[in-house]
Formats: sequence, C-alpha cells, structure tokens
Amino acid sequence: MNQVSKILSHRTAYRVIYGDTDTMGVVYHANYLRWFEIGRTELFRHLGLPYREIEARGLMLPVSEVKCKYVNPARYDDVVFIEATLNTGFRAGMQFDYAITSQDGAVVHTTGYTRHAFINAQGKVVRPPSFIRDLISESS
Repeated sequence: MNQVSKILSHRTAYRVIYGDTDTMGVVYHANYLRWFEIGRTELFRHLGLPYREIEARGLMLPVSEVKCKYVNPARYDDVVFIEATLNTGFRAGMQFDYAITSQDGAVVHTTGYTRHAFINAQGKVVRPPSFIRDLISESS
C-alpha cells in the first residue's frame, strides 16, 4: 500500500459463517472478494458517503481489476477484520487496498486491491466527479 492516507481507511469486523466455507471449514476463495466489497462499502459509509448516494447521483463504480493474495486461511466462526484503504496515489478512477486479518491482527489471511472506473448512467467512463475529489481532499 503506497502513498495512502490512513485517514481514508476503515476496519470492519466480520464473523465467518458456515455458508462462507467449503467442506473443510475453510473460507471459500471467492468470498474474500465479497469481503472486499463489504470493506469498501463501509469505508464510503464511514466517510459520510453511502454508496447508494453515489448511485443516486448517476454514477457507478464497476470493478475493472482485482488482485487477491491468499496468505493464511480463515475458518468457520473466526472473527476477521476487513481493512479497506482508499489508495490516493491511484489517479484513473479509484483503487482500494485491503487486508483481511485475524481479530487480534496477528494473522494476515488475505491482501489485495480492487480498481474501479467511474461510469455514468449511459455506461460511459467519466472522470472522478468533484464531490468525490472534494471528499478525498477533505479527508486526507
């Protein structure tokens, strides 16, 4: 995570449910991407801008790229922390960096990032709007 303002970071606790796991009781790999979504949604909410409000302004943030590095498996009933950080060094759209760790922070389960483009209601890629740029400036 480079050139990142820690003010633009938020941690969300999550307890692993049985439906998150495979038959071995280990979290199924695709669920980490769902947890990334939980992390960035809660980061937006923490910054005072629920994702629903972004959509109400006619914008969406589809994922254009994702990286997920699996380090140590999480298991059924573990409490994990999803830390999402807005990477302010990424200029074309938005990038969120993630770390999913054990409750005590001693074990890293997964790290990664997602990159997002801004698109308008017609599906055209647009520049980050001023209300997003202002929010980032005010929070950094």
